[in-house]
Amino acid sequence: MWTCSPSRFVSVVSILLATNLFALSQAIPSQPKAETPRSPLSHQAERSEAPSSFAAFSPVKPQRLEETYYPITPSQRLRWFVTGTVGPAHVAGVAFVSACGTAVNRPGEYGPHWTGFADRLGVGVAGSALGNAMEASGGLVLGEDPRYFRMPQQPFRARIGNVVRLMFLARSRNDSLKPAYARYVGVFGSDFVSNTWRARSEANAQDALLRSSEGLAGRMAANAFEEFWPDLKKYFFHKRNRAAQQRLTNAE
Repeated sequence: MWTCSPSRFVSVVSILLATNLFALSQAIPSQPKAETPRSPLSHQAERSEAPSSFAAFSPVKPQRLEETYYPITPSQRLRWFVTGTVGPAHVAGVAFVSACGTAVNRPGEYGPHWTGFADRLGVGVAGSALGNAMEASGGLVLGEDPRYFRMPQQPFRARIGNVVRLMFLARSRNDSLKPAYARYVGVFGSDFVSNTWRARSEANAQDALLRSSEGLAGRMAANAFEEFWPDLKKYFFHKRNRAAQQRLTNAE
């Protein structure tokens, strides 16, 4: 049974897939809508996302579904891959799942200790990297946009529907919604491929399907976070400012 070597093996595979994604991004240009001219504001927004030394680690700015659609650029796709793989929020989620697995010692081959936690974390992050690389590179070929698009002006029920819908569908280059085939390949393909390096007790088709269903559920949770977190953050920030102003008023 592999312990640390699987993580190193998957890291190499992920690097190769990321390199393939970068090569494809240079070979396949993005295809903006020719019939919709870009305004000066849109060009200014693009310049604000111009690459810097740490641009690959900065999340792509959230977009709204009702706004004029501009296809994702190759650099934005690469940033989506990086931040969705080693971004703080994603790594924290994988660490939480790994901690839960360590607490109940599942799978038992890794053990209920720090080394077991590190093995689970490494396998989880590597599996995410493999799945994200497959979705990003496949989406580049198929013209699928992996980003989530918010609907902040719509009723709560419509926003919940958008969260679920964009788990199964993706925006295409011509601004239509179609099945997210690259996402399905990334989720299911990476979970079945990961059977080659996982512990024997979970290296089977049943567990791979279970991990895939959990992956889709996690994608829906991530969509919900992107949909509602900006509103919650604004609410709590406003509430905190009001409390601070009230304290200043009472002090005076």
